[in-house]
Amino acid sequence: MFVQLLKPEFDELIQKKDWITLKEVLSDVPPADIAELLVELEGDVAVVVFRLLKKPIAADVFAELPSNKGVTLLELFTKQQLSDVMSNLEPDEQVALMEELPGDLTQRVMNSMKPSDQLQVKKLLGYPEDSVGRLMTPRYVRVKSDWSVKRSMAHIRKYAAMAETLNVIYVVDDREKLIDDLRITELIVAEDDETISALMDENFSALSVLDDQEEAVKMLAKYDRVALPVVDTDGVLVGIVTVDDVIDVAEEETTEDMQKMAAMDALDDYYSQTPILQMVKKRLGWLVVLFVGQILTALTMGQYEELLSKIVFLSFFVPLIISSGGNSGAQAATLVIRALATDDIDADDWKKVFFRELTSGLVLGILIGLLGFITLLVWDFTASGYIDQQSILTALVIGLSLLSIVLFGNFIGAMLPFILSKLGLDPAVSSAPFVATVVDVSGIIIYFSIAILFLREIIL
Repeated sequence: MFVQLLKPEFDELIQKKDWITLKEVLSDVPPADIAELLVELEGDVAVVVFRLLKKPIAADVFAELPSNKGVTLLELFTKQQLSDVMSNLEPDEQVALMEELPGDLTQRVMNSMKPSDQLQVKKLLGYPEDSVGRLMTPRYVRVKSDWSVKRSMAHIRKYAAMAETLNVIYVVDDREKLIDDLRITELIVAEDDETISALMDENFSALSVLDDQEEAVKMLAKYDRVALPVVDTDGVLVGIVTVDDVIDVAEEETTEDMQKMAAMDALDDYYSQTPILQMVKKRLGWLVVLFVGQILTALTMGQYEELLSKIVFLSFFVPLIISSGGNSGAQAATLVIRALATDDIDADDWKKVFFRELTSGLVLGILIGLLGFITLLVWDFTASGYIDQQSILTALVIGLSLLSIVLFGNFIGAMLPFILSKLGLDPAVSSAPFVATVVDVSGIIIYFSIAILFLREIIL
């Protein structure tokens, strides 16, 4: 809303090239909103506007820009502008940017950085992709257990400017191994001559530098912390991960899962920033797979052509039958995938889930089956004014088919994520369309098998 109100004035000042007034206006605008305004500008104009920002604010704005827009600006920056931006970015933001740069620009950006920053970025880039090591920042404050509170507070004040957060202070031993973490409030209320060891309980949680970034999201949520320490394989404190870093990771992971559950490959960038050809490529593969699945559905229907020619009315209920199974399977798959993603359950809980979904599928199937049975009888009675044996048998076929297919769809939707997980694949790909396709083919077989069983006399 704020951006929408500001945009007309922003555009007018740019059109008039009133840079002095624009600089004054932007001084009171949050970095995230400035970034949103810059996205729509041409590269050369965006650079001019960017120059109007103070260095620390400029770095915050740059960190908020989509990767493709950031790359566009970097290509137009002078060496001094590159240096100013990079030096004011946090180490984890520098790493995230370097990961997105094309090869020809990477070296130019690296050369603009201070030697100490170059070494730091190279070290962080040395950790595996999507690991906590790529996400952490080495800008934190640590104290020793034998220090007094007075000495520790003096140390904190000295290095406060370079730390990303002061909410938590870390305690290390002489070999820099993490032995505890303390909230800053604990030091503030303590006596000056009290030692850090007296405040410690040695009860802390830490991330491994090699952990997946998703682990950082889960642990920060679990322990309700604004930051968590990161240690190497020897327990040495090497950095921290803050909540603002993992919010971006959580958003990316959720977006990726949602896209996969829609039966497509996850996009590499924002939707609005993804070229159409790349989006087609991401979507085409699964559409082809689902198309083949629908061909199998049609071929399966063809196997019952003779049956349908004798009892044409059976075809009227095919959409009802297969959609009920697909909907049930999609619900179960979504519930299980989300439970796996949030660690509510793990891959070893498949037996527990099997019996839960078998029970819930049976209950749902009975209820939907009864609804189908009663609806069909009412329909026949309304149309003809009476109910004969064929009406009852047909309603029974529909009711039992719905029961069976809802139960089967529930089972498939619940178990597919576990099967894919055991195969080392992402459970999110057992998406609603994929489950629906599997249930379509199976549903037709179940439906016509039940029809043959109960309507044999009519068919013959």
